[in-house]
Amino acid sequence: MARAPFELAGVKVMPGNRIQIDVPVARLYTHAPLHIPVEVVHGRQQGPILLVCGGIHGDEINGVEIVRRLLRSKQIQGLRGTLVAVPIVNVFGFMQHTRYLPDRRDLNRCFPGSESGSLGGRVAALFREQIVDHATHIIDLHTGAIHRTNLPQIRAQLSPGSETERMANAFGAPVILNAELREGSLRHYAQNRGIPVLTYEAGEALRFDEWAITPGVRGVLRVMRRLGMLTGEHRRRLPPAAELANGSSWARAPIDGILRPKVRLGARVAKGEMLGKVADPFGNAEEAVTSMADGIVIGMSRLPLANEGEALFHIARFDEIEEAENAVEGFHSSLEPPPDSLY
Repeated sequence: MARAPFELAGVKVMPGNRIQIDVPVARLYTHAPLHIPVEVVHGRQQGPILLVCGGIHGDEINGVEIVRRLLRSKQIQGLRGTLVAVPIVNVFGFMQHTRYLPDRRDLNRCFPGSESGSLGGRVAALFREQIVDHATHIIDLHTGAIHRTNLPQIRAQLSPGSETERMANAFGAPVILNAELREGSLRHYAQNRGIPVLTYEAGEALRFDEWAITPGVRGVLRVMRRLGMLTGEHRRRLPPAAELANGSSWARAPIDGILRPKVRLGARVAKGEMLGKVADPFGNAEEAVTSMADGIVIGMSRLPLANEGEALFHIARFDEIEEAENAVEGFHSSLEPPPDSLY
């Protein structure tokens, strides 16, 4: 029995074809049309419909490059099912190098949206209706916020034996956070509809971090293989098993001043250990930033200037801290140059 065409935004994609579709989203002040770019790869054989999207926050651009490399990978030839690839969701923010929409709303707090609401609500509703609601599985690509960087990590709402847990384990990031759903986020909307969804966090806003992009491409391909969307054997050595964090918290600036970090991203730290020092420009007032628990540094500020109370170091806690440290070290050692087939 022949597979049916895949339809998106009024465009039909026949089995075995791939088409780029510009989904109309709004008009600029100049009346020039603005579109969300989408590429659909519709396989000849039945399978999942996987949505891979980046740029919900317009300044988080590592995901844009992950999607580009994914679409150029030879591994997706002969795909089973359907890949819906959206490199830039928040096209407004992407053009302005900002996280937000022009109305200063965070698009990832606007779902499910409203056709008669704010600009954020309207863009969320359009993206949901035209694209998200087609998906059976979702991978949402993010980075740290401006002036913050994240160790590659998966955030998901996990339950034992669930499809989401299997996807998270297949991805191959060194750390998995069993993260609560945030109301208004794409993950909240999708999970409540029964769509398994992963959020991949890695790197820094407005940067191309190769150590975040390469594992992101490989992780998406591993999930696709886990879902039965890719044929052939996986010849690359698998990364060490990810460790599940049982919680996380931020170490904050004790005073206003200039931060001098003493630990790196991915470092193992002990409760009470000094993570850095904050001092005024003259060095008259100086206080240490200390870890509130044993754990791994999974996020940190890149801006040396800190106000009192500002989040500086994100510490994830683990039941088996040595296994978590080994997973991070194994992840770093696996980052050899990517093969030509990824480009």
